Amino acid sequence: MLSPILLDAGPLIALFDSSERHHRPVKAFLKDHPYRYVSTIAVFTEVSHMLDFNTCAQRDFYEWVMYKGVIISDINQHDLPRLVELTQKYADLPMDFADATLVITAEKTGIREIISLDKDFDIYRLPGKEQIRNVYSSVSSSSTRRPNTAQAASTGAGDDISTPAAFRDSIGKREPPDLRKPK
Repeated sequence: MLSPILLDAGPLIALFDSSERHHRPVKAFLKDHPYRYVSTIAVFTEVSHMLDFNTCAQRDFYEWVMYKGVIISDINQHDLPRLVELTQKYADLPMDFADATLVITAEKTGIREIISLDKDFDIYRLPGKEQIRNVYSSVSSSSTRRPNTAQAASTGAGDDISTPAAFRDSIGKREPPDLRKPK
């Protein structure tokens, strides 16, 4: 059984934008560290907006979400007081809507790890001053490998993970139990 982990917008944007400097490291990380991804519709909105330079990239992102079985955590009306509280608490950063929804999701689900490119999650705290551990920053900061910007912009066939078929081949298709087709 794969462990659930929160997934922020930054890694998703990097995964679908080969010119982004984190493209290769994020791609390698996701391939080498399988999880059951959990995110929010606010994160998906942010990713979709940042990929608006290419409708094919947006479509591929949506299909990847389907194939990878990303669980979309609900944020509803009852969560708004907590959202306001978090926004006030971290006004000096400031905390954006997507990050607030991820913190609320961590509180509601008990998930205590995230994949993010942001350092903000080093600052955010859950009740009891508990931190959401950013597994990407802990792996990438301990690695001597640094992203090569010239290589990240490459669009060679070996880099192409911008189609659902390429994703399934490079990372492997998996679906969460509630999305599996009956046998």
